[in-house]
Amino acid sequence: MERKSQLTLWYWLGLIALLIGMQYYLFGSQVATIPYSDFKTLLVAGKVHQATIGPSSISAQIDIQGAKALLPAEEYKRIAATPALEGADTRRIVTDRVDDPQLTAELQAAHVRYSGTAENPWLRMLLGWVVPIGLLVLLWGWVMRRGAGGGSGLMMGVGQSRAKLYVESKTAVRFADVAGIDEAKQELEEVVQFLRNPERVRGLGGKIPKGVLIVGAPGTGKTLLAKAVAGEAGVPFLSISGSEFVEMFVGVGAARVRDLFAQAQQRAPCIIFIDELDALGKARGISGLSGNDEREQTLNQLLVQMDGFDSQNGVIILAATNRPEILDPALLRPGRFDRHVAIDRPDIKGREAILRVHAKNVVLSPAVDLAIVAAKTPGFAGADLANIVNEAALHAARANKKAVEPEDFDEAIDRVVAGLEKRNRVMNPKEKETVAYHEAGHALVAENRPHADRVSKISIIPRGIGALGYTQQLPTEDRYLLKRSELLDRLDVLLGGRVAEELVYGDVSTGAQDDLQRATDMARHMVTQYGMSERLGQVAFDAVRGGAFLSVPQTPQTVSYSEETARIIDEEVGRLIKDAHDRVAQTLTAHRAGLEALARLLLTQEVVDRAALDALLRTQTASAEALGAAGAQDAAAA
Repeated sequence: MERKSQLTLWYWLGLIALLIGMQYYLFGSQVATIPYSDFKTLLVAGKVHQATIGPSSISAQIDIQGAKALLPAEEYKRIAATPALEGADTRRIVTDRVDDPQLTAELQAAHVRYSGTAENPWLRMLLGWVVPIGLLVLLWGWVMRRGAGGGSGLMMGVGQSRAKLYVESKTAVRFADVAGIDEAKQELEEVVQFLRNPERVRGLGGKIPKGVLIVGAPGTGKTLLAKAVAGEAGVPFLSISGSEFVEMFVGVGAARVRDLFAQAQQRAPCIIFIDELDALGKARGISGLSGNDEREQTLNQLLVQMDGFDSQNGVIILAATNRPEILDPALLRPGRFDRHVAIDRPDIKGREAILRVHAKNVVLSPAVDLAIVAAKTPGFAGADLANIVNEAALHAARANKKAVEPEDFDEAIDRVVAGLEKRNRVMNPKEKETVAYHEAGHALVAENRPHADRVSKISIIPRGIGALGYTQQLPTEDRYLLKRSELLDRLDVLLGGRVAEELVYGDVSTGAQDDLQRATDMARHMVTQYGMSERLGQVAFDAVRGGAFLSVPQTPQTVSYSEETARIIDEEVGRLIKDAHDRVAQTLTAHRAGLEALARLLLTQEVVDRAALDALLRTQTASAEALGAAGAQDAAAA
C-alpha cells in the first residue's frame, strides 16, 4: 500500500477512536443512575444539595457519606465509584422522573436549590449513534472502492482482471536480449511489424493474427520472447497467468476475462500475454469432474472474447504453455490462436549465443571459452545456462577471484547436473573403492565403444542426495537421430559399472540402481517403440506418449497386444540386456589392467580429468605393446 493510502486509513481510524472516546466520556458511566424511591429517601434525609429537573430525568448532587447508611451496599459502591464534584463527598446521580406533584414542595422544604431544563433527545441520539454509524458506512465504502480499484468489479474487485501492465520503459526487453531461438524470433518479428505498420497488411487484404501460441520446454524463453515483442513494438503489455483467472467464487473467472479484454481495447494497440495457458485452457471434460464447471465457464468466456474482438484495432494475444497436448481444440483452431511457435532446446551454437548474452556483465578470464562451455551443456535450456553463468560467478566470488575462470564453469555445470559437492560425507574405504571401480568401468567401456560419447571427467566425490560418483561424457555434436549400433554402445556404457563390480569382487552392490533403470528403459524403447527387434519386426507397441515438452510418464491403461506378445517383449528386453552384459564383461576382462590402474588413480585423486585419463590410457597401451613384443620374442627364441 502506498504511503498516501496508509495515512488516509490512519485518519479514518483516528476519527473513529475520537468518536468512541466522546461517546464514553459524554454518555458513559460518569453518572450513576438510582431508583426514584432512593432519590426521595435521600431528599427527605437532607442529603440532596442541588437538583436539575428535566422532562424525563432528574439530575442531582448528593452527600455520599450521608447516603451510605440510607442506600443498599451495591448501589452505594456504584455511586462512590463515579467522579467527585465540588468536594470529595459530593457525587452526581440521575433518576427517572415520575409524576410526583409533591416534588417541588419537598425540594423547597429541604432547602434544595433546583432548576428545570428542556433536554433534546435527538441530539443525544445523533451524537451517540447516527454519527458513528454514518462514519463506519463511509469507511466501508472507501475500503470497497480501494479494493475494486475504482472500477465496476464485484465485491472487493474480485471480478477485475489481475493483469500487470507494462509499458515500453518497464519492459526493457528487446530481441537482442533473446538468443538461441532465431526461428521463433523471426516468426514474432512479423507480429511486431503488424503492430507498427498494420496498413501494410490491410492494404493487401490480409488480416492481422488474433493470437500467437508459444510452446516449448520450461526455461526455453517463452515469457522472455513475449516481453521482447512488446518491447520492440513499443505498446502496452498486459501480462497475466492462466491460474489467476479462476478462484473459489462462481463467475469470477469469466468476469476477469471480460475485464481483461476491456482494458486491452482501451489501450489498443497492445499485447495480452497469458502465461501457463494450460491452467485455463485445458480440454473440457478431460477430468470428468463436475467441480471444473467454473474453469470451463472461464474458458468459454475466453473463447467468446477471442471471437468477439477485432484484431484490426491492434490487440494481439500471446500465450505460452509447455503442455500443448492437453489444450482444448477450440483454442487452437484458426481464428483464435492463428500461429503456433514452437521453441526447442537450443543447439550448440544457440547455447553459445545464450551464454554470451548472460555473460555480458560478468568479468570473464581470457582463458574462458564459451564455445567449450556450450559443448559441455547438451540439452540445457536458456534458464539452465543463465543459472550456470550465475553459479560460476558465485563460485569465483567465494574463492575471492578477480575474474571467472574455466574451472568455475566446470564446477557450476557439475553442481547443476549432479548436485552440491559433499566432501564431508563419510564413506568407509571399502565403499569408496567400490565406487572407484564402478566409475572406472563406465569410463573404460565408453572409451572402447566407437559410438559412445567421449569421457570428460570421472569423479568419486559424492554429490546431491544419492550420487556417490559420476562419469561425465562430452558429446562431440548435438544428435537428433540415433542408430541401433549407437544405442547398443550406450547400453554397454550404462552396464559398465555393474560388470566392473562383478569382475573385481564377484558380487554386486546397490550402486547401479539408476544405471539398470536407464538401461532397461532404453532396451524396452528399442523393442516397443523403435522396432529394433528382429523377432518382433517393425512394429510399435507403446501407443501412449508423455508430454511433448515435459517428462511426464504416462502408463497405458490397456495394451493393444496379446499376452504372448508381452512375453516376447520381456524376453527381447532381457536378451538385449544380457548381450550387452556379455560384451561389457569381455571388454573389461581384456582391459583389466587399465581398470585397476584407473581405480587406483581415482582413489588417489578423487577426480580424473580428460588429460589424466589420456595419459593413463597411453601408458596402458604402451605396457600392453611391450608385453606383446616380449611375448613374441620369447616365442621366437623358443
